[in-house]
Amino acid sequence: MSSEGTEPGPGSGPGPGPEPGPLCPDHGQALSWFCGSERRPVCAACTGLGGRCRGHRIRRAEERAEELRNKIVDQCERLQLQSAGISKYMADVLPGKNQRAVSMASAARELVIQRLSLVRSLCESEEQRLLEQVHGEEERAHQSILTQRVHWAEALQKLDTIRTSLVGMLTHLDDLQLIKEQEIFERTEEAEGILDPQESEMLNFNEKCTRSPLLTQLWATAVLGSLSGTEDIRIDERTVSPFLQLSDDRKTLTFSTKKSKPCADGPERFDHWPNALAATSFQDGLHAWIVNVQNSCAYKVGVASGHLPRKGSGSDCRLGHNAFSWVFSRYDQEFRFSHNAQHEPLGLLRGPAQLGVLLDLQARELLFYEPASGTVLYTYHGAFPGPLFPVFAVADQTISIVR
Repeated sequence: MSSEGTEPGPGSGPGPGPEPGPLCPDHGQALSWFCGSERRPVCAACTGLGGRCRGHRIRRAEERAEELRNKIVDQCERLQLQSAGISKYMADVLPGKNQRAVSMASAARELVIQRLSLVRSLCESEEQRLLEQVHGEEERAHQSILTQRVHWAEALQKLDTIRTSLVGMLTHLDDLQLIKEQEIFERTEEAEGILDPQESEMLNFNEKCTRSPLLTQLWATAVLGSLSGTEDIRIDERTVSPFLQLSDDRKTLTFSTKKSKPCADGPERFDHWPNALAATSFQDGLHAWIVNVQNSCAYKVGVASGHLPRKGSGSDCRLGHNAFSWVFSRYDQEFRFSHNAQHEPLGLLRGPAQLGVLLDLQARELLFYEPASGTVLYTYHGAFPGPLFPVFAVADQTISIVR
């Protein structure tokens, strides 16, 4: 067969062949190679002697293209599998998740309602019990007062009768009759037997009838949750002991065994004990704040009167050792409440990380509380003279006002 028979004639054959691809801009040759170092197609001249890609990782362009085609096929297969997995997840897993979420939410609602119903029932029972105690105490005090009223009314009547009798003797008896009258001594002895009224606690309403550990704990939790953060308590830098360092935000005290840099020794400053007062004072109302004490094994937190002395090493300046301060204290593993040199040990198994302080001046109550566990650590009832300042002392590491 001759080669002429194979030449395509006019209008026959598959048509014109593919147009040539882009050429190398440097050599004008086809880009039939791929440079792996420069990540681009190159011509044969680029890979030869004197070419810019000589010594690079070179392979044929069609091999590189085939490799990329295979990668694309693999990626497509992975995407198809991933799509199938997502579709299966959406069809099989998510409906179950949604059903479980609905079921768990329903159970959670029931649990909340059940627990709050129990708390509500307990609170109602405690309310009823306490109100009955208040009523009973009111009745007792009222009856005691009525009894005293009757007793002293009878005493007044008796004294009036004795006085009338004595006045009659004085008026109607002559000297001889008077010195012979024995009734004078009897009446005098009878009058002396009637004593003057004395103060009695039986006549006072006993406020202890309203005290309830359950109510105190619930009340403290509610107050600390609602009031904490509403009062911006910061430390008065004029009161800070020279053994303490005060942070820039005036909320953290750090103990130092050596006196800090020289500072003005005004009348407000504690010059011996590592104490400091807040800049805010309270005269009435309800107040709460929280102190971070987890880093210290020696501290005191509480309230103090503005009359607390500041100078010297005596007990009159030492927190809890005088009539002007009420503090919760820790020293190593010993915890106690101190006021006026009376120290009451507290049987705590571990130190609180945070210490809540709640001051109710109307109810004359100071309460120390652990926010994390909801535990009331100590409650003090008594009168507080004058305005009170939050007070702090630290002899180990740092303590900080949280809010």
